[in-house]
Amino acid sequence: MRVYDILIKKRDGEELSREEIFFLIQGYHRGEIADYQMAAFLMAVYFSGMSSQEAFDLTFSLLNSGITINLKEMEGSKVDKHSTGGVGDKISLILVPLVAAAGLYVPMISGRSLGHTGGTLDKLESIPGFRTQLNSKEFVRNLRQVGAAIIAQSEEIVPVEGKLYALRDVTATIESIPLITASIMSKKLAAGADALVLDVKTGSGAFMKTYEDARMLARNLLDVCTRMRKEAVALITDMDQPLGRAVGNSLEVREAIATLRGEGPEDIVELTIQLSAYMLKLGKKVDNLQEGKRMLMDLLRKGEALRKFQKIIAAQGGDPRVVENQDFLPKSGKVAAIFSAQEGYVKKVDALQVGRAAMVLGASRVKIGEPIDPGTGIVLEKKAGDLVLMGEKLASLHYNTENQFSRARELLYSAFQIVNEKPPIRSLIHDIIKQHN
Repeated sequence: MRVYDILIKKRDGEELSREEIFFLIQGYHRGEIADYQMAAFLMAVYFSGMSSQEAFDLTFSLLNSGITINLKEMEGSKVDKHSTGGVGDKISLILVPLVAAAGLYVPMISGRSLGHTGGTLDKLESIPGFRTQLNSKEFVRNLRQVGAAIIAQSEEIVPVEGKLYALRDVTATIESIPLITASIMSKKLAAGADALVLDVKTGSGAFMKTYEDARMLARNLLDVCTRMRKEAVALITDMDQPLGRAVGNSLEVREAIATLRGEGPEDIVELTIQLSAYMLKLGKKVDNLQEGKRMLMDLLRKGEALRKFQKIIAAQGGDPRVVENQDFLPKSGKVAAIFSAQEGYVKKVDALQVGRAAMVLGASRVKIGEPIDPGTGIVLEKKAGDLVLMGEKLASLHYNTENQFSRARELLYSAFQIVNEKPPIRSLIHDIIKQHN
């Protein structure tokens, strides 16, 4: 078997066998296949696509490049959630402690910010001392003791996926549905969950800009779950404007804590409760979604989820005092606002432009491995549907240098579209897709 022949086959749109895909992934893992050859394979997949069988075989190959965490000896349901990424998406920071407080185990391997999209790991690491690089034994210990753990992939868990993602990042092959499918599912399957709730974003700030692409990705993800005999459901949710009002790492931690106190933005609360209710249903904690929603709202009101978040922080080496006093979180050196030049209603706050502005401020990275500035970001004062008066504040920028501020300010102004009449508001949840739809 030769790499050259496999590349020709995929370039010409032919279906690869399981053995050919395994040969590529294992060879790349051992260093026998060069980056330029794997880059050619990724580009061939980007243009030619993959069958559902190929996407499954690629997922399985990546999964088996490292260890799979075995949680079968732990009594009780293990349910995970995955978001395909967006702007202001701090749902995991609220959902994980909330669902753990409801009695499920939540094993989560998460990602970092890249480009305009935020990353759960970077948000958590803005908490002083918080460790996301846990080994498999520490991961299982935290699950047993606290009910949840959120970690990064590592050299022992799906290591080839990390190498492939870095290569996709520099070869313009990120937006490929089969490659996204294999990337997501290999990490999620490695964490050992019994069931999975998928939050597939669509809109300007998502990788899947259209509903049709988002639905296709959802169906691909669910297909892999079905083949692996994992229960799953996918929600297609809106990412045309940022979730919540905070965009940026420590700023989003603050908003997550506020939500756990019962003071969160309406869209954050709605999506968190909806996703969490599906987790409880898949985990056999409740018989129906309404029962789950009542249980979850009760846990928020009683402060159980907030206390669970504090325990998760402490278990992963972070400073639990941030829950009571956010002054322990990083801050930017400067804060400035932008103001409306007209009166009217906000029709749109473009998530892509807001995400780009936050990236310019240092809240995200252009390339994998670059440092970020955890205290920087944006707080939106107005969102779609809000009335705005001339001279009224639209948003605040948290930054450290004037160069950052001037460029980010331009991007942020361009994100706001103001009209004379109040516009219809896009639904937060566009569709719910089940495995056998």
